Amino acid sequence: MPGMNTGLSANNPTVVSAFHATLLRQGFVVFAILAIIGLAWNVLRSLQLRRASGDDAGLGAPSSFPDPEPVARRLLRISFGLIWIFDGILQAQASMPLGMAPQVMKPAAAASPGWVQHLVNAVASTWSYHPIAVPASAVWIQIGIGVWLLAAPRGKWSRMAGLASVGWGLIVWVFGEAFGGIFAPGLTWAFGAPGAALFYCVAGILIAVPERWWSSPRLGRAVLSTMGLFFVGMAVLQAWPGRGFWQGQSPHVATPGTLTGMVQQMSQTPEPNFLSSMVTGFASFDAAHGWAVNLFLVVALAAIGATFLTGRPRIVRYGVAAGVVLCLADWVLVEDFGFLGGVGTDPNSMIPIALVFVAGYLAISRLPTTAGAPVVPISAALGAGRPWRERLTANPVYAFRAIAALGAIGIVLVGAAPMAVAVTNPNADPILSQAIDGTPESTDTPAPAFQLVDQDNRTVSLSSLHGKAVALTFLDPVCTSDCPTIAQEFRIADGLLGTEANRVELVAVNLSPRYISQDFLVAFDNQEGLSALPNWHYLTGSLPQLTTVWNSFGAQSAYSPGGAMIAHSDISYVIDPSGHTRYILDTDPGPGSQATNSSFAVTLANAITNALRSP
Repeated sequence: MPGMNTGLSANNPTVVSAFHATLLRQGFVVFAILAIIGLAWNVLRSLQLRRASGDDAGLGAPSSFPDPEPVARRLLRISFGLIWIFDGILQAQASMPLGMAPQVMKPAAAASPGWVQHLVNAVASTWSYHPIAVPASAVWIQIGIGVWLLAAPRGKWSRMAGLASVGWGLIVWVFGEAFGGIFAPGLTWAFGAPGAALFYCVAGILIAVPERWWSSPRLGRAVLSTMGLFFVGMAVLQAWPGRGFWQGQSPHVATPGTLTGMVQQMSQTPEPNFLSSMVTGFASFDAAHGWAVNLFLVVALAAIGATFLTGRPRIVRYGVAAGVVLCLADWVLVEDFGFLGGVGTDPNSMIPIALVFVAGYLAISRLPTTAGAPVVPISAALGAGRPWRERLTANPVYAFRAIAALGAIGIVLVGAAPMAVAVTNPNADPILSQAIDGTPESTDTPAPAFQLVDQDNRTVSLSSLHGKAVALTFLDPVCTSDCPTIAQEFRIADGLLGTEANRVELVAVNLSPRYISQDFLVAFDNQEGLSALPNWHYLTGSLPQLTTVWNSFGAQSAYSPGGAMIAHSDISYVIDPSGHTRYILDTDPGPGSQATNSSFAVTLANAITNALRSP
């Protein structure tokens, strides 16, 4: 029958179109921000040139920094700025609105303890309830942070960009990656533990620390020592017996080893054939030589970690080279690049891990050069102590840095503001019900008359409801799929109406040709918690009476093979207080999730509100 259990695919064209339209509108706002930045820079540059040619050109604020940015810090700032932008672009993929929560967030937490699942599912529900606002917000927040890191190379603005990276990185790590799986069994470096976003946070912290910390090798040694302990710890976990990593897949064992199974799963990712063939080939190799592969991995992780712990550049360089090669190999052969398949949100953890330990090596081997010149603090180089207006007009470096950073913050706010609104809204976006059922059909025709009895044996007719809006649907009292869901959607809609519910009657007509007595209606109402609704009427009558109402409203039904339940159309009508039909709604509940139920309830409540205001 039409309308029975229609699904909702991740690439639903209605949702995808609305998502891209939202990104386009917000993109115009971002473009306006960039235009304002450009205009502001031109104005300030003109003032600077005019001031330089005037009497007070000798204020003495230098136009550039006295020494270059430490190379290790620059590597982190630029690389993670680009990664954040890349992640933002990935968030704009068509399958993100409907695919992120069920295909990425919830599976990431599935093996973790209940409290982790509770945290992740709470945010996944927000994403599911608002599949346009939340993913679109994530796009601009991440692009904004990336632009901020790239545009502000020095000083407080740059350090604030690092802090922003830490803040958003923690949110992604906790809710998007379920703490990187550190609370789940089978924790291993090879699968990306402890999560890519955690290393975004590490990089953000290193960018946010005072820049003078980079002037000695102490910070670099701390980074390398931490990474050394991390690699050694991962080697121990990889070698731990009973975790399945020493097993490949012998002909006598049906279940593959942990690493083989993971790689086989990744090989199913939609991607070009030459990439999938590499992953499939490595899966076959590990299946045949699982013990040897794991031994190599354990030894390599432990050796790399040991070189980092020495802190000696000549030794560390070999560990860095080996670490980069190992990370790249794992990134390609095990993680399968991490961002393919339509719902990949980042390049996974191997690239961020490698960047952090490479930066640690550069911090001990490529110290800032200040020989032969006095050390000038960055704050002094930017004219600290002078009024900010004076610094803007006198110092091009400060002006560009400040304006670019403000523009990047504006891009972040383009995403953060709608996300904040979405998080505080407990009702789902109507776009979900539109994706399943289409938009309500607007009409203005006299509603068919009817006269039946409700669950309390009271006579109810269309004329008796005159002066009130009527939301009318058809339900089978023994239905166990669509009808309970539709009834709950009506109940939720009634709650959304607030005080206007006093001017509304909710009416369901029995659509079963077999179970027509009031006992079945009462049982259905008790089961669905509808008995307490004073404006709820579940109507029935004789079979000829019901047939007349069904035909007049176009409701169809047919017996299902081998069962008491019938197949039927899911349809509802919203009738205004004068008795005219204003909206016809397809009420197919689709997957029947909390998000889709809430979405249809919002759509129904909006239609009822509009009918109450009809002339």
